[in-house]
Amino acid sequence: MEAGFPGEGTPTVDLRLWRSDAIVLFDWLRSTDLNDVPITHPSQKQALADLLARLEEVDVVGSTEEEIAAARDEVARDMGW
Repeated sequence: MEAGFPGEGTPTVDLRLWRSDAIVLFDWLRSTDLNDVPITHPSQKQALADLLARLEEVDVVGSTEEEIAAARDEVARDMGW
C-alpha cells in the first residue's frame, strides 16, 4: 500500500488530466497557503492537499518556469467564459 493513500477497500477513482492542467494545478497548489483558501468544510482543504500529494508523484514536479508559463497560456486559451 502506498504511504498516505487510503487503505484497501477505500473507493478510489482514476482521473486523467491534460498535462497542462496538471502543471497549472500543481504550480498553484504548491504556491498557495491552503489556510487562505476559502472553504466551507475542512475536508475541502484536505482534498486539495491530497490532490497536491498525488500530483507530486507525476512528471509535473520538475516543470520549469517556461513550461509553467506555456501551460498557463495553453489552458487559458481554451477558456470560454
